[in-house]
Amino acid sequence: MSTQSALLPPGFEALAPFVAFWVVDTAAERAHLRDISDDAGRKLFYDAAFDLVPKALDYLDQKTQAQFDDSDRRLMKLALSFAHVAGSVELLRDEEPKHASYRPFMQITRAPADKFVG
Repeated sequence: MSTQSALLPPGFEALAPFVAFWVVDTAAERAHLRDISDDAGRKLFYDAAFDLVPKALDYLDQKTQAQFDDSDRRLMKLALSFAHVAGSVELLRDEEPKHASYRPFMQITRAPADKFVG
């Protein structure tokens, strides 16, 4: 097994290339990554994760958060980042740059998911 695929639980290896960029701890960091990523990068992540995120959530629901190992936590963080990216890809599309210019005025200081990640 390659180091890259060991980053995530079995069955989610297709998401391993996105770990280095999209796995962060807080909603503010995820919003920042959305802001600094480009359309192609967001779409690439979105397309790779679209079918896997529901499976990932089903997989993670089989455990308590206390039972999560590092690979499970990375998978959860990818799912949280996917939620940020989906708004851009599904809703805003070509309007993303226009809306991104307003995001600095709506700073995220904390979010419920932030207390989950550890």
